[in-house]
Amino acid sequence: MPQDTAASDEELMERYRDGDAGAFDMLYSRHKGGLFRYMLRQCGNRGVAEELFQDVWMNLIRARTSYTVRAKFTTYLYRVAHNRLIDHYRAQAGGVPLSFDDENGPPLDAIASADGQDPAVAADVRQQAQRLLRLIEALPDAQREAFLLQHETDMSIEEIAQATGVSRETAKSRLRYAIAKLRMGMQMDG
Repeated sequence: MPQDTAASDEELMERYRDGDAGAFDMLYSRHKGGLFRYMLRQCGNRGVAEELFQDVWMNLIRARTSYTVRAKFTTYLYRVAHNRLIDHYRAQAGGVPLSFDDENGPPLDAIASADGQDPAVAADVRQQAQRLLRLIEALPDAQREAFLLQHETDMSIEEIAQATGVSRETAKSRLRYAIAKLRMGMQMDG
């Protein structure tokens, strides 16, 4: 149905709340990749990320009857994800190390494999990508989360603040510090 593909996430969630199971399927299809990458990059363990990913969707299913549009759906979804991660971290001693081995995203080798590209250039691009991933991995949790929310989901500062339950200025500072650290790290090693 063409109107379904044009429906906003908020409209789809309202339709799901009102009993349209197909609307949920569309929401899941639109957001599964980004949400899974976010969970994986936050917790670093594929098995844990899969469990948390499923928990987020189950929480969304359970909360559907009380859903009202107060913000963009992505803000709502990532707020649920953020809260689930916080619960997970509270249950862990010392947190979980971060990894970027994501089968749902392009592997690092694919980043630098453009047709006809000079092998030396391809190797340099691959090395730069690996360096950037290590730098992201080294960011403090709150800064890494703000950075990933902006770059994985294109959330605005206001949406990041809502999703993580902090003020706009705190979200802005976290993002600014993350970007500054990443830039400095890329310049130092480069």
